Formats: sequence, structure tokens, C-alpha cells
Amino acid sequence: MRTAAVERPSSASLTGRWIDDWNPEDPVFWANGGARIARRNLIFSIFSEHIGFSVWSLWSVTVLFLGPQYGFDPAQKFLLTAVPTLVGAGLRIPYTFAVARFGGRNWTIVSASLLLVPSILAAFMIEPGVSFTTLVLLAATAGVGGGNFASSMANINAFFPDRYKGWALGINAGGGNIGVAAVQLVGLFVLAVSGAGHPGIVAGVYLPLIVLATLGSAIGMDNLSQARNERRGMRDAVREGHTWVMSLLYIGTFGSFIGFGFAFGQVLQVQFAGQFDTPIKAAYLTFLGPLLGSLVRPVGGALADRLGGARVTFVNFIAMGLGAGVVLVAAQQQSLPLYIAGFISLFVLSGLGNGSTYKMIPAIFKGKYGADGHQARRISGAVIGIAGAIGAVGGVLVNLAFRQSFLTYRDADAAYLGFIGFYALCVLVTWAVYLRPGVRATIAV
Repeated sequence: MRTAAVERPSSASLTGRWIDDWNPEDPVFWANGGARIARRNLIFSIFSEHIGFSVWSLWSVTVLFLGPQYGFDPAQKFLLTAVPTLVGAGLRIPYTFAVARFGGRNWTIVSASLLLVPSILAAFMIEPGVSFTTLVLLAATAGVGGGNFASSMANINAFFPDRYKGWALGINAGGGNIGVAAVQLVGLFVLAVSGAGHPGIVAGVYLPLIVLATLGSAIGMDNLSQARNERRGMRDAVREGHTWVMSLLYIGTFGSFIGFGFAFGQVLQVQFAGQFDTPIKAAYLTFLGPLLGSLVRPVGGALADRLGGARVTFVNFIAMGLGAGVVLVAAQQQSLPLYIAGFISLFVLSGLGNGSTYKMIPAIFKGKYGADGHQARRISGAVIGIAGAIGAVGGVLVNLAFRQSFLTYRDADAAYLGFIGFYALCVLVTWAVYLRPGVRATIAV
């Protein structure tokens, strides 16, 4: 038996915790229990997504443990970090569908429990003598952590009213993104305590946390019945031109964040080999950028709520281009302090841009569909999934750009020039599609 949630939207059935009537845009509904339920679901969503990001980012730490005894060169290590990024990007589309098919709570339980697979494998199978092919396959399984983001964002998008979406999506994504920094801190702790000979301990730390995330999702989350009526949203979303524009912009923001997060430790070791001759020296710095970038993501969403997502995104891409220029100059001059400052600025700016671009999505379709709030939510939820998947591909491109630049030129300068060019493209696209005087009158983003 399902329980309707009209007067007091706090009830849930014992057969699956389904809420049949969810109307967050109604102030009375929101004040009469809706806000409390939405925030409860947000808390458990953040924890599950946080663990998912940590598992997805596991190989950004693991490669620091693969010393000379493993026999792998930098190009192979960049490939090991690119593989889970690619798999995670590919899983984001079906994970978004899964929310509509199974319910947000139910799918969070499944997706959280799947994290046990890559964690158990990494905990027990990484040791000297293991083949590179085996490591590629192990790294690929970590991609399941990348899928969690899309389903989590699509689910939370449905719980909150438009006036709070920027904040809610920013908090949800930021809490998840911190998982990138958290796994690197775990790696730093393991390196400091046990040395570089025990990479499996990092994955082992997450096994009980995965169990807690699964149990927390089962106990504290709800399904929304309206999600079942939105299965065709993906089909309609791919016909929207804004879907592909926002996906491009998200490659520049989230793709940069996750790509730099996966590659930063390796780049430091290769670019400044004389100063980072041991993994622990690089690990001391690698967590800082992802941590700051994650913490400011909600700020990007809040700024977009106040100033407009397109304006914040436009200025942010200009700043990212300048930040990449600083990194390029620092690399050419072999200035480590300037290099670290430039890279951290890129992490912070990518975090701000993550929040502002995601805020743009519901705003675009609210403006397009006006009074048809259901259609706006249906399309924007699907676009969030598509943009999340394509944006994650940017992380693959970042790692491949570094790999090819080092293979061809023995430095990363070509990669930095490529990043600057792409950010310039994003500046032009944002202005042309959303900020031109003739456009701003029709699209309030």
C-alpha cells in the first residue's frame, strides 16, 4: 500500500517508501514537511555520492603506489586514471534512467552496494608482478563510482523547488566532489603510516563506509512516484539544443575538476621530478585543490541563484583561461609555488563553474516551458544526467591530453594550451547562446 503525501508529505509506505504526491513549488506543502523530507534525502544522498566519488577517484591515489617495482611508465599510469573516468562517464546515462525505473532510494541502495566490487578487488589484487591488463580491468570497475553522481543529481533535482535548486544541487554535488580530496587524504595517511608497499589498504578503508552508505540510503531515503512518469524525458532531452550546449560547458567545468583531480599527483611527479621523488611528497599537495574545488561548488550554485547562472559561468570561464595561462608560465619557468597556485585556482574555479552550470539547467527549461512546471522538471532532470555523462568525458580528455603531451613533447605545455583554447570556446558559446542582448530577453538564465 502506498501512502499519498498531500496534507503532510512525511508519510511513506512500508512496501518501498514511495511518496505519491510531491509538489515542492507549493509553499504550504514545502513548509508542512516537504522541506524536512527533501533535506533528509539530501543528507543521505550526499554521503552515498561522496563514497562513490572516492571509489571513482581511487586510482588517482593508487597510481602513486605503483613504483619502479611495478614497471609502469607515466603514459601507462595516465591511462589507468583515464579508464575509470571513461567508464564512469558511460554509466551516467543508464544511472539517470535507473532513478525513473527503480526510484531514487532504491537505486541509491543498489548503486552504493556496487561500490564493494572495485573496492574489494583493489584491496586484494594490487601487488608487484600484476599485469598492466589486470590493472586496467580493475580500474575499469571503479567507474561504477562515477555513475552515482548522475542518479543522485537527477533524484535531488526532483525534491527541491526551483528557488532552492542551485543551492541543493551545489551542496549535493559539492559533498560528493569532496570524495576526490578525501580518498587522497586517505592515501596520504596510508603512505605516511604504512609506506608505498600497501596500496590495498586505501581501498580497504572504504569497505565499511560503503556498507554504511547502503544502510543509510535504505533507512533514510524515499522514492518519488512522479519519477516513473518521466522515463521519456531522456528521449525529449536529446532533441533540445540546450542539452548539448550545457554538456559542452560542463566538459569545461566538471571535466576540468575530475580530470585535474585524477591527474594532478602524476603531473607533479613528472613535471617536477626532482622535487617529488617519493609518492608521499606529491600526496601532500594533491588533496588541496580537489578539496577547495568541492567546498566552493555550493558557492557557485548560490551565486548563480543570485546573479544568474550564465553570468557567473561566463566570468568563470574567463578566469579559468587565465588560471591555465598561469600554470603554463609556471611550468615553463619551473616555478613550483606559481604552479601550485595556478593549479589550485583552476580547481576552485572549476568548482564554482560546476555549481553555476548546473543551476543554469533547470533555469533554462523553467523559462522555456513557463507554467508547465512538470515538463520543465522532467526535461531538466534528464539533461542533468546527459550533461553529467558528457562532462565526465572531459576528465578522460584531460588525462589523455597530459598523456599525449608528455609522450610527444616530454612536458605538459601542449595540454595547457589546449585547455586555454577550450575555455575560450566556452566563453564564446556562453555569451552567444545565453548573454547576447537579443537572447537575454527570451532566456532568463
